[in-house]
Amino acid sequence: MADDVERRVIDLIARKKKLDPTTVTLDSTFEQLGVDSLDAADLLFTFEDDFKIVVPDEVATSMKNVRQVVDGLRQLLTTRTEAG
Repeated sequence: MADDVERRVIDLIARKKKLDPTTVTLDSTFEQLGVDSLDAADLLFTFEDDFKIVVPDEVATSMKNVRQVVDGLRQLLTTRTEAG
């Protein structure tokens, strides 16, 4: 079952790329979704705004599919929560 982070990431990607959210899965790669480097940068800003976090460059460059985005954002959100 999808959690809030997963649902929000899938919804944001689907809206940005004008896709049916049911076609976006955790295993979808950016290449499969038609996400190029400009789209990826735009999505990164969208994730930062939506989740109220800053994604470090080294984390952003490791995100190549939806699962990596969800996992990376979860980790950043957990770190932010623990830092208080």
